[in-house]
Amino acid sequence: MLVFTYRPPSIPWLDIRYIDRDIIVINKPSGLLSNPGIAPDTHDCAISRVLQRYKDAILVHRLDCDTSGIVIFARNKKAESHLKTQFQNRQAKKMYIAEVSGLLQPLTGQIDLPLGPEKDNPPFQQVTAEGKAAITDYRVLEHRTNSTLVELRPQTGRTHQLRVHMLALGHAILGDEFYADEQAKAASSRLKLHAQSLTIIHPFSQKQLTFTSRTQF
Repeated sequence: MLVFTYRPPSIPWLDIRYIDRDIIVINKPSGLLSNPGIAPDTHDCAISRVLQRYKDAILVHRLDCDTSGIVIFARNKKAESHLKTQFQNRQAKKMYIAEVSGLLQPLTGQIDLPLGPEKDNPPFQQVTAEGKAAITDYRVLEHRTNSTLVELRPQTGRTHQLRVHMLALGHAILGDEFYADEQAKAASSRLKLHAQSLTIIHPFSQKQLTFTSRTQF
């Protein structure tokens, strides 16, 4: 089992990209938990930082600690219910950018592999026929020297879905402490996975909104 050493980044402390009476959108840095764990030293997280400034903030969804990018919070119960329903019904559209090991081919495709937990090795996940349906669409953006920049659009939201799906193709995400081999792990000081955009229907105006945070890799 991996030993988890938590050192949340202090810069930026809170990168707010959008705010109104119903929602708050931030750009979460890699290394910051979305919500606190059991250990006292995990209290510093995205939701606790937002709550320091906005006492009405409610966590709607999460990104893995090592994944950076767009996270949305509700500011009232009605907005919370509306947004959570969108995520549950796959109405919210998420797009990620990842850098993976090797030269991924073909240039576009869909990964349809069910995922479930490794029962004796939490929090690891695996491809298993007994797992829950998991679908990811991908599109190659750029082939680099020995890696590939790829756009990932998950249709489902399983734990570690993008990490395990890319591993199943033989192209682990660079810097992945969970699933990458030593070479791919050492290729980056952080997980090269970024939630670049999120499209939702605004809970009050009913307008479609897209929030974007460009990746730096």
